[in-house]
Amino acid sequence: MSDLETFRSETRAWLEANCPAEMREPVRDDGDVYWGGRNATFKSDAQKAWFEACRDKGYTVPAWPKEYGGAGLTPAEAKVLRQEMTAIGARPPLSSFGIWMLGPALLHFGTEGQKKKFLNEIAAGEIRWCQGYSEPNAGSDLAALQTSAEDKGDHYLVNGQKTWTSGGQWADKCFCLVRTDRSDKHRGISFLLIDMDSPGVEVKPITMISGLSPFCETFFTDVKVPKENLVGEEGNGWTIGKRLLQHERTNISGAGNAMGLNAKPLSKIAEEYIGLDENGKLADEELRGKIAEFELAWSSFLLTARRATEESKAKGGVSEISSILKKVGTKLSQERAEIMIEIMGFRGLGWEGEGFEDKELEHVRGWLFGKAFTIYGGSTEIQNNIIAKRILGMLDHQ
Repeated sequence: MSDLETFRSETRAWLEANCPAEMREPVRDDGDVYWGGRNATFKSDAQKAWFEACRDKGYTVPAWPKEYGGAGLTPAEAKVLRQEMTAIGARPPLSSFGIWMLGPALLHFGTEGQKKKFLNEIAAGEIRWCQGYSEPNAGSDLAALQTSAEDKGDHYLVNGQKTWTSGGQWADKCFCLVRTDRSDKHRGISFLLIDMDSPGVEVKPITMISGLSPFCETFFTDVKVPKENLVGEEGNGWTIGKRLLQHERTNISGAGNAMGLNAKPLSKIAEEYIGLDENGKLADEELRGKIAEFELAWSSFLLTARRATEESKAKGGVSEISSILKKVGTKLSQERAEIMIEIMGFRGLGWEGEGFEDKELEHVRGWLFGKAFTIYGGSTEIQNNIIAKRILGMLDHQ
């Protein structure tokens, strides 16, 4: 038996012993997701047991080095772990912007001190991060950001406003793009780590059409940030920010986390609402065709995303391919939500009141919230420009 086969066998045994049955069920809502942080609580004993088992094993970030809280798995071993977790429908033990975005950036650009402190905190679920990028007048043109960080000797003094700060009201810290030089649009940007408990930080949740408030406006008024919280060199923030955005787009597409979730197939949901005919097929022939077409497209996307992601990692990290994944994946996610509404009929259009199950109301809110998928993290139009210029080699012509 090869080393990799032995690892697979050991992984299956470990998962069987440590992943509770409850943690093998599909994620129903955000309450089923553990985000960690200073004030985090567990929804159930099973969620707590699963997280702690993975944390102790290094499986919250299995491919990270052991000295930074990971398991130090090789790419091949990490792939086996993903496959085995997917096979049993295991939920991710910890969801975190620190894992998806900041961590990879710190591994590449951070000092040894920053890596040892922040990466271990992220891996252990001790700290929850949010992202300070977009501003009221700097969305698609992110490099136009104006939030300033003035050098005060041993610290920076930060003033300005960020918007669409995901989870800002629950976060402990913020990784933030700030302007340290107004004479250069791109090279005047730096990357700072800001404690959300600092005096002068104010967060205001934004209520969305879905009725949820996952995003915030974040205001900084004379916020002191220690110099040691600067990642990379001053003026190198745009380079770091672009790398981090590539990780974000991969995750928004669904490629970054959907492969680890066991979402209930649309065909099974349709059986519940519509039923089967005498031949054991979905009674609605037209809908049957739509579902089959979608499932084929989604499976093809996940396989392509997996291959592209592994190829990118083999070359040293994510690349502009993330723009393709975001463009396709977010569109497919919206299509799935539309089909879900069609499957449920009038029960898929409820907002509150009797006659609707909780899961149906969640789907309605998810359908509405999903309208933003093709906008945040870089709109589809922005991704089209990146694909044209960076991948297809097309240049602007006057």
